[in-house]
Amino acid sequence: MRADRVFAYGAAAGLLGDLLLGDPRRGHPVAAFGRAAGAVERVLWRDHRGWGALHTAVCVGGVTGLAALARRSVRRSRSASIALTAAATWAVVGGTSLGREARAIGDALAVGDVEVARERLPHLCGRDPQALDSDGIARAVVESVAENTSDAVVGALVWGALGGVPGLVAFRAVNTLDAMVGHKSPKYRRYGWASARLDDVAGWPGARLTAVLATVAGRDPRGAVRAWRADAGKHPSPNAGPVEASFAGALGVRLGGTLSYGGRVEHRPVLNGEGRAVQVGDIERAVRLSRRVGWLALGVSVAARALTRRGGTS
Repeated sequence: MRADRVFAYGAAAGLLGDLLLGDPRRGHPVAAFGRAAGAVERVLWRDHRGWGALHTAVCVGGVTGLAALARRSVRRSRSASIALTAAATWAVVGGTSLGREARAIGDALAVGDVEVARERLPHLCGRDPQALDSDGIARAVVESVAENTSDAVVGALVWGALGGVPGLVAFRAVNTLDAMVGHKSPKYRRYGWASARLDDVAGWPGARLTAVLATVAGRDPRGAVRAWRADAGKHPSPNAGPVEASFAGALGVRLGGTLSYGGRVEHRPVLNGEGRAVQVGDIERAVRLSRRVGWLALGVSVAARALTRRGGTS
């Protein structure tokens, strides 16, 4: 069976599995990778970029190599190849859990229970919840939904289209390492440098595709394009900028501004200054937009893999 069809059937099944099942409460493969990466860090950690680069190479290279071996072991079986692709897709995407967490916070805000919303916010993003009021929490949720649509869904599908199961696994490994050591804390400023830069590179195509699809799937395509062009470059992240700006324009809301991470205050540029302030109801709108973008990304990725194969065999 052709590799593009294996990817198409397997990725669709994996995305459907995520929709129906979400992430398991225990024993998630990404959590297992995180524990293994933590063990490697305990052995290798030095306040040095070189040791951090070695950590990144060991963790990403190791899990990608295992994925390549798994793919090789099932290549003669069509059903096993599809099942492996489906399992890998389900393991690395997280759109359903993203939506569930966002909606849970939105439900708490809708009934005025800000404390419950603050308790749940760390499950979704790294903001300091105690520094946020109801509107600030709602804005943080919408921004997190936008960014994680790229990180948890679209980026994985893009790399799956490019590299099959190893591509899916490698992208999630890179993204997970960035979340673990890529932030600019005193401990990880040097050690996490390689993970952060690799995540920027790996996330580049998925972020741009997410921005394009948010423009297509949103209710205000012109607003999304305008916000993307005007404001994306102002964001400190080269990948979060286009995604959050296009979501802001598509939803007609204003994102960005003052943020607090672990006691560190950041004053980020406003994205889509023509939009209104985020309201609680915008959380549900953002989740629905995220889901539409995810399924469109599957279609684009499948089509791109098929065209690439045809081009290579012509």
